[in-house]
Amino acid sequence: MFRREHSIPLRGSAAALCNNLSVLQLPTGNLKHFGVVHGPSAQLLSAAPEDGSLVQRQLQAKEGAGVSPPLITQVHWCVLPFRVLLVLTSHRGIQMFESDGSIMVYWHALDTGDAPPVQAVFARGIAASGHFICVGTWSGRVLVFDIPAKGPNIVLSEELAGHQTSITDIATEPVQGGDYMADVVTADDSGLLCVWRSGPEFTLLTRIPGFGVPCPSVKLWQGIVAAGYGNGQVRLYEAMKGTLHVQISAHARTICALDLAPEVGKLLSAAEDTFVHIWKLSRSPESGSIEVEHCHGECVSNTQLCGARFCDPSGSSFAVTGYDLAEILRFSSV
Repeated sequence: MFRREHSIPLRGSAAALCNNLSVLQLPTGNLKHFGVVHGPSAQLLSAAPEDGSLVQRQLQAKEGAGVSPPLITQVHWCVLPFRVLLVLTSHRGIQMFESDGSIMVYWHALDTGDAPPVQAVFARGIAASGHFICVGTWSGRVLVFDIPAKGPNIVLSEELAGHQTSITDIATEPVQGGDYMADVVTADDSGLLCVWRSGPEFTLLTRIPGFGVPCPSVKLWQGIVAAGYGNGQVRLYEAMKGTLHVQISAHARTICALDLAPEVGKLLSAAEDTFVHIWKLSRSPESGSIEVEHCHGECVSNTQLCGARFCDPSGSSFAVTGYDLAEILRFSSV
């Protein structure tokens, strides 16, 4: 069971974008950091649970070549082996900051040369894999940036071309002892999933075809791909082969966010139907097949949810954001 905790106030509503919440908890200290997008700005909040203190910072999207401020599409902390970077995507480009947002260390302008006049140009979908940061784009290409241990000498090392429609989300998982060679999965507006092995050159391992609805959110855990779709389904695939193991009719409307608690295999799903669900993933010791157990359901009444994240790797607390809701709602286990 989970109970509602004190919420974190926002200066404005979260934008109605999928995956519109990022949470960072560093191993040292109890501070939790939250990031939420609203229009041309991103709100960064640091909350201390002991005394309830709150520190806020607001970041603006770099304007690039344009007369009006660009809209931000996502904010996400990327935890690399040697540093943490805050990545901001917008309709003009990709910005990378030091973890507190104080210093911008890199700017990549989007190339609009191939875009037809009616095509919206944007970046969306952010994840770190080893010393790389992967960012999706409107064209379906995934940009791979090689990140140095320190400093601003960030290099665009590769462009992945597995998709034909806009990237919606990217998920990664650290490779542990070579057990799971698939460590990156990318999703797009057609519902197609591409599974990759990262390295000096990324290798496409398998393509999991869509079925006519977008896949707004995707996660990867111990060789399992968890994908949330526009029809409210959650599907679990074998990452290496793309085999469908489990199909759950989890929600009545579009899923807006998935998250995983890696220590325990809990999966969080949130959708536009106002519900948040928590599922427990496991593998059968006998057959090795993927098994799912429903653990908890929470209704956030009269709210179009747009972001949801666990606040710790054990899945004992989570936070959600909603459109036209000027606060981050927090829940913890009892």
